[in-house]
Amino acid sequence: MIGVFDSGLGGLIVAKEILKRVNSPILYFGDTAHLPYGTKSKKAILNFSQKNTEFLIKKGAKIIVVACNTSSAVAGDFLKRKYKIPIFDVIDPVVEKLYFKSKTKQIKKVGIIGTPTTIKSGIYQNKIKKIFGNQIKVYLKACPLLVPLIEEGWIYHKVTKEVLKEYFLPLKKKKTEALILGCTHYPLVKDLILKEIGEKVEILDSAKEVALKLEKFLKNNKIIKEKKKEIKIFLSDEGYNFEKMIKIIFKKPLSHKIINPL
Repeated sequence: MIGVFDSGLGGLIVAKEILKRVNSPILYFGDTAHLPYGTKSKKAILNFSQKNTEFLIKKGAKIIVVACNTSSAVAGDFLKRKYKIPIFDVIDPVVEKLYFKSKTKQIKKVGIIGTPTTIKSGIYQNKIKKIFGNQIKVYLKACPLLVPLIEEGWIYHKVTKEVLKEYFLPLKKKKTEALILGCTHYPLVKDLILKEIGEKVEILDSAKEVALKLEKFLKNNKIIKEKKKEIKIFLSDEGYNFEKMIKIIFKKPLSHKIINPL
């Protein structure tokens, strides 16, 4: 089984992308009791991420996908060192995709949107600089209101549109040529993002890229023997707007269980 965790329900977008490409069951844990991670301390995020990982391993997960940019930024390397099973974060696949895109397109300016903790961590710009040096300019924008708006189910709400307009104003002024969606919630408002930032801007989606990387890994490594497309959902608290979010993501109802690994 593949274990996937996030601070809330946004990681289900990653799980959905994985289900499209991989014929393996998924265990999903959404730490809804502590969302959002994006405004929590580094110590708290490390603690939550470790507990989430251990919960999924005990449930039988042979691979862990950290479907949260904040956890990936703060705890990704720590988890990979601590546990002996394969662990995928949602940051490295996007940076790798930027590298390949840069070979075919002259990308010189990259915008990154994410939670305050993800942006503050410097993880994206550090990884980009390691590959590109000073060839690419990186422009950052923390978007603390987006996750709560998406969890509220306000995908096409006028408030969400106005918030995006405000957030993207400095990025548009910089004429960014590519935009990294540094939060797994953001693909749900991808249409609004494209409309606001411009159709010509290359959108790099962490959910899609980590699913593609996992698909390639599983083709070369026969770690998971069980062949079944299913998802079991666990939450640490009753998910706010759970049913609404599930219908938005999967277009059908799904059941869940409440369990607190902490």
